[in-house]
Amino acid sequence: MRSPGVHLREITDANRDAVRALRVRRDQKQFVASVSKSLKEAAKKPEANPWYRAVYRGDEPVGFVMLSWKPSAGPFKGRHFLWRLLVDKRYQRRGVGREALTQIAALVRADGATELLTSYEPGDGEPWPFYQRFGFEPTGEMDDGEVVLRLAFPAG
Repeated sequence: MRSPGVHLREITDANRDAVRALRVRRDQKQFVASVSKSLKEAAKKPEANPWYRAVYRGDEPVGFVMLSWKPSAGPFKGRHFLWRLLVDKRYQRRGVGREALTQIAALVRADGATELLTSYEPGDGEPWPFYQRFGFEPTGEMDDGEVVLRLAFPAG
């Protein structure tokens, strides 16, 4: 199920407050940091080479995504790591996350990557089923208490 008109946009002064206002459900807060916290983390960790965008459906911000884009150091050096994926509680289960992730995977693959990594904190209501349906598989690694996942891109 595709959610029509889902696209990524840069975060600017014009949309920053609307993007920061996006929220997940209360039972999801343990699994994903807020947009404000994510932007602060990005500013504090330039070595992670943060790349982030607002997720829009039509003209409305409905989500947020942040990657560590081929950092020059650290455990994911030279790799693409999905650091945050947040879909506002009002827009979940409408294909927004799946479509945003499809676009992110295409961007990462276009950058020459053979994989996209992410991680999640295990627990009741964890995002593992979403990532599993998308095609991610556990790597067997843990990172700071989180299960590391890998989406391999087929050659060609």
